[in-house]
Amino acid sequence: MRTGTSLFLLLLSAGLSSPAFAEAPKTQNGHFIDSDGATLYIFDKDTRGKSACNAACAKNWPPALVGQDDVASGDWTFVESHDGKPQWAYKGRPLYRYAKDANPGDTTGDGVGGVWHLAKP
Repeated sequence: MRTGTSLFLLLLSAGLSSPAFAEAPKTQNGHFIDSDGATLYIFDKDTRGKSACNAACAKNWPPALVGQDDVASGDWTFVESHDGKPQWAYKGRPLYRYAKDANPGDTTGDGVGGVWHLAKP
């Protein structure tokens, strides 16, 4: 087992205190939202299974982190975030929230920089 994989599994089993899904994302108005109603986004610069958003990017676009009891299933998987924590992915695409979405259901991140888009089924 690779060291990175071992670390990822250790973090996954350690229990995280960061924001995470309390349940699997839902679809609302044709796009995914988390259990708090926050809109989820994808980033065009990511590669399948790998986040390209780090440093300042991650402050504006925090990863949708995996909760201690969350389980991947079907199209819902986990990838490693910029800081090594498990992050939700849909069909291999890492998922993010947008810091400037002030209220549940806001979609102000859609289209930002031409590279951020609503995560859709």
